[in-house]
Amino acid sequence: MRLRWYGHVLQKVNNDLMKKCMEYKVDGARPRGRTKKTWREIVEKDSQACKFNKEDAIDRKRWKKQIRDD
Repeated sequence: MRLRWYGHVLQKVNNDLMKKCMEYKVDGARPRGRTKKTWREIVEKDSQACKFNKEDAIDRKRWKKQIRDD
């Protein structure tokens, strides 16, 4: 489900609010202890496991087929 949403957001225009939020990086230090994984880290790991990349998401038909097949 994460990859389906990720592909949907990547297909949006660059000035879309949701796309800007996804690419936003927060400045500052994290609290002590083990750092929590971010949503972006998890999606990138899922994408690598399925051998997807950002360019695949831009082609909507190919992306849907790949998501359905996995």
